[in-house]
Amino acid sequence: MKKSLLFLSLFWLMTSFTEDKPKKVIFFGDSITQAGVMPKGYITQIGEMLEKQGLKNKFELVGAGISGNKVYDLYLRLEDDVLNKKPDIVVIYIGVNDVWHKATSGTGTDIDKFEKFYQALINKMKANNIKIILCTPAAIGERTDASNQQDGDMNQYSKVIRNLATKNSLALCDLRKEFADYSLKNNPENKEKGILTSDRVHLNDLGNQFVAEKMLALILK
Repeated sequence: MKKSLLFLSLFWLMTSFTEDKPKKVIFFGDSITQAGVMPKGYITQIGEMLEKQGLKNKFELVGAGISGNKVYDLYLRLEDDVLNKKPDIVVIYIGVNDVWHKATSGTGTDIDKFEKFYQALINKMKANNIKIILCTPAAIGERTDASNQQDGDMNQYSKVIRNLATKNSLALCDLRKEFADYSLKNNPENKEKGILTSDRVHLNDLGNQFVAEKMLALILK
């Protein structure tokens, strides 16, 4: 009887500890994610939304964004910035620089290499039993008439990410589509920035809130 009570007590303690341990969520990306930890950044806003829902202690949010990063940069720092921290969930938000830098400096990422590096990231995270959420790159310009310079590439690279999400049975935060739909309704003057971005790429306050809402829904699923 005493042994049974001792076993039950130990089981209860172990179960309680497991339940109380917050889920670690790492946001893995570029300068958009780097800015996400700022006072009005999307990661900060996700934390505030969790607090309002009484879930603040259930999650630990970690920003792992570095300005200028492309998909292969994420692959190179995967061990140090993600795997060694043993996250439960990783949100991958990359692709803008892979496209943008092709035009600005000729140092972007060819689409076939983009897909291979992205799949390699997924493989390593899956091997560590991490829940993965993929995000399509939102915008390089907010015009609604397909006249943004990189629209064609952005659509193609987003398609790659959508296919990877389907192929690997992963959650998808399709920001490319969500931003386009929002602009069609809220950008009647066809402005290139100022709707959800401050400079065609980086998020303004409303953009950060928009992204936070879309990501949080998938984190809580």
